[in-house]
Amino acid sequence: MNSDFDDLLAANQRYANSAPRNFDGYAHAGIAVVTCMDSRLQPLEMIGLYLGEAKILRTPGGHVTPDALNGCILGVNLLQVDRILVVTHSRCAMAASYDDELRQRVSDAAGVDASGYSFGADPDQAGRLRADVELLASHPLIAGRARVGGFHYDVDTGLLSQVC
Repeated sequence: MNSDFDDLLAANQRYANSAPRNFDGYAHAGIAVVTCMDSRLQPLEMIGLYLGEAKILRTPGGHVTPDALNGCILGVNLLQVDRILVVTHSRCAMAASYDDELRQRVSDAAGVDASGYSFGADPDQAGRLRADVELLASHPLIAGRARVGGFHYDVDTGLLSQVC
């Protein structure tokens, strides 16, 4: 083994000494959040929740990818989720370009062809958010079991607003 992760393992040792225990894995506030992987977002804190109260699904751009959809289906049917928030955010790289540009940038950075990848970049952030909310709200394994809303988070003010 190499030492590339020693700092994180040491931090984990400190965390483990005081980490909450005995959670059952349910979303005790009945919430699932699909949001971006951007490190400026703290999904639980932005809606006043704590560890164990919500399921958090992160994807580039906060889009409802197949994996995020699966997580929402499981959350709704097995983990006590009855509300789903899909949250985009300001100054998101996924809303600033199209996939063609991202593929080229990744190819240039990696020195490897990335032409076969789809990242889901879309400058029509509000339109994509509405489509993702509709996808979840109308899905036969979610419809009638959970309410779904689309939200936008402003990374500069910390404010969340409902879009749809």
